[in-house]
Amino acid sequence: MHPPSPAAATMDFSQNSLFGYMEDLQELTIIERPVRRSLKTPEEIERLTVDEDLSDIERAVYLLSAGQDIQGTSVIANLPFLMRQNPAETLRRVLPKVRVHEDAHLFTQRVWISLCLSRGCDSVEEKQELEALHVAGVEMQLTAAVSFLTILQDESVSAHTYAHSFLQVILLHLEHRDAGVSNAWLETLLSVIEVLPKDTLRHEILNPLVSKAQLSQTVQSRLVSCKILGKLTNKFDALAIKREILPLVKSLCQDVEHEVRSCMCRQLENIAQGIGTELSKSVVLPELIELSRDEGSSVRLAAFETLVNLLDIFDTDDRSQTILPVVKSFCEKSFKADESILISLSFHLGKLCHGLYGIFTPDQHLRFLEFYKKLCTLGLQQENGHNENQIPPQILEQEKKYISVRKNCAYNFPAMIVFVDPKNFHMELYSTFFCLCHDPEVPVRYTIAICFYEVSKLLNSGVYLIHKELITLLQDESLEVLDALIDHLPEILELMSTGGESSVQENKLSSLPDLVPALTAAEQRAAASLKWRTHEKLLQKYACLPQVISSDQIYYRFLQRMFTIMMTNNVLPVQKAASRTLCIFLRYNRKQEQRHEVIQKLIEQLGQGKSYWNRLRFLDTCEFIIEIFSKSFFCKYFFLPAIELTHDPVANVRMKLCYLLPKVKSTLKIPADKHLLQQLEMCVRKLLCQEKDKDVLAIVKREQLEKEKQQNDGRPMSDKTFEKKRRDSKTPTSLPKSIPISVPGSSSATPSTSKEIKKSKLIRSQSFNNQAFHAKYGNLDKCTTSKSSTAAYTPSVSGLSKTSMISLTDDSFRTRNTSSAPSSFSSNTSLPSTSRGTGNSIDPKGSGSKDTQPRKATLKSRKSNP
Repeated sequence: MHPPSPAAATMDFSQNSLFGYMEDLQELTIIERPVRRSLKTPEEIERLTVDEDLSDIERAVYLLSAGQDIQGTSVIANLPFLMRQNPAETLRRVLPKVRVHEDAHLFTQRVWISLCLSRGCDSVEEKQELEALHVAGVEMQLTAAVSFLTILQDESVSAHTYAHSFLQVILLHLEHRDAGVSNAWLETLLSVIEVLPKDTLRHEILNPLVSKAQLSQTVQSRLVSCKILGKLTNKFDALAIKREILPLVKSLCQDVEHEVRSCMCRQLENIAQGIGTELSKSVVLPELIELSRDEGSSVRLAAFETLVNLLDIFDTDDRSQTILPVVKSFCEKSFKADESILISLSFHLGKLCHGLYGIFTPDQHLRFLEFYKKLCTLGLQQENGHNENQIPPQILEQEKKYISVRKNCAYNFPAMIVFVDPKNFHMELYSTFFCLCHDPEVPVRYTIAICFYEVSKLLNSGVYLIHKELITLLQDESLEVLDALIDHLPEILELMSTGGESSVQENKLSSLPDLVPALTAAEQRAAASLKWRTHEKLLQKYACLPQVISSDQIYYRFLQRMFTIMMTNNVLPVQKAASRTLCIFLRYNRKQEQRHEVIQKLIEQLGQGKSYWNRLRFLDTCEFIIEIFSKSFFCKYFFLPAIELTHDPVANVRMKLCYLLPKVKSTLKIPADKHLLQQLEMCVRKLLCQEKDKDVLAIVKREQLEKEKQQNDGRPMSDKTFEKKRRDSKTPTSLPKSIPISVPGSSSATPSTSKEIKKSKLIRSQSFNNQAFHAKYGNLDKCTTSKSSTAAYTPSVSGLSKTSMISLTDDSFRTRNTSSAPSSFSSNTSLPSTSRGTGNSIDPKGSGSKDTQPRKATLKSRKSNP
């Protein structure tokens, strides 16, 4: 018993919930049945099992000989791989099995069809098995067509070998009863024709076409012949085409079936390009003129489109005396008798007007322009009082055609500007452009938005005429329209800001006060939607705004919005787009107080933000700043806040910083930024000694190894040998209780002193994991030191006994005199970021306070090692 339809089930459910529940159960059983049938029995699994020791060729031969359909299809799909690996064996052993397998499968299929026709095929199971068999045959054929084409494109064998091995199989299946299979093999053949030699084409393809193109053959055979003829034209000389191909072409143009005539008519474009202008004028053009008067609308349409595409081939006399009357008649009849061709006519109208531009009389020029204007508003004048649910189907179908016509008119609008001359735009086409921009249908407005940039370029100094239309499209309720417009928004705004060659103030972008509100509203509308890609693209395009509007407008209307997006939006690409655009806004802002405020916000709200997500975005911003700004700018404002994130309690932040460290280091200029380099190296050492996250540590170690490799590659061999000996020598791992460190006072230090310095630096790097590094800075104006002074940091040493304090008085760590240090760098000030986690926090009240218990344990275990 068949289950009720879903509509009936819904009605029963509304009347009685119990019946509705029963219907749901029945539907579930119907869904479950194919799943159960798809499960394999042990016998089926055994038949599908293949010996693993077989080679690829042997496995393919076995599966094609004794396997099931799905296995044979898999082998055919794998033919390109087999051809690349072993073409000779594949051609000798596998390909013959492919042919046999296909023929056997088709034979089995015919047997099943005969049996089912003879006994009625009443059972559901028999119908399902017949359908599955047909689907399997179609799938195998499609797979073979694709594989054969792939083998051709891979050039696994020569053209001669390919023709000998594969061409007959392709030709055999061109007339497959399934249209999809036939088209797939035809596409493969058309690609094969491009590479086959002329002799093979003549004997294997062209000669059989003489019989295949006759009326006694099937319609499908004649259609295939039309497409092959169009492809063969470019492979032979004009004499051979005239003697062997053109008679077949004329015969098919006069075929009794309109489908064949239409197909052959569309191939006349390729044939005309192959035989040249003179022969096209005497042979092709008369055929096209005759076909343009055909009783079949599809034939007339094919003739019209082919004529439009061939306008450049024919001379002025042919266009004015022969083609123009045909086009005029075609346009006039389209409104009166055959509205179905209006879509094609509106699509080709721009190319048509361009091709006939030089031969129009003023009256004809005006008539074609009026015809275009009429198409642009087609369907808009008809007002009906029907409810949308009560509109008859034929009216809905007609309205869809009208929408397509207006959409095509929008597509051709730039060509029509050329047709009327841009200087006549305001008088001839502005009202039409206004209607297209305000069309009630989204596809029409979408298309005109795509063309807006081309229109702007053509108008040049008259671009100010479409300012209001730009505002209209920016405020369009459809995000599709906005997305189409913003593809070229920077170029459009640049054209409008310069005003072309015009110097009149009213023509400038400053005369458009609605632009900034429209831009902000567009961004907010994109942000409120779920189409984040449109929002991302819009933010990227807004990077052009410093070129077209003032810095103050950007500062007060867009900068804060970029901050908000970076801190609140949930889509990472959108946040990054906002970050980069904000950096560009900052780059072109010349007011120092505004610049400092933005930089301060970036550091405080992102770099020192409570959310780790904001701190990650700060690192993204640092990367953009390195890309956009100078190296000195980054070092002055963002170097210290960036490397401070080595103390971040979140591993993802530290990991991202580690990836960024090479770029951060590239901003330093040595020796001017030597103190910053020392601080960067201290951060890296700290990570190497104290980092607990294995992924972060792996990144740091990898970068450190790359650095050492670069240094070793740049040092002389003597230095490398010395370094190797130093590593091989035994170095004490336990720390002495007290080690004095000498500080060089000048460049004339004694050799013994320099050795002590090297020794002290080595010991300092070994014990550095027990020191907490924290940079101290406050106001942005004072966050870097001058080149003449040395950076001052006083790291606290925790976890050591009172008798084992290490006095670090190297140049990198010399405490600055309090009288010369800025107030914002006082010892009681620490970065807010250092208080985000307990593991990296430091008591601001005393730098010599004891470390936490885990640090004691780490140091204790280190001391216990021999």
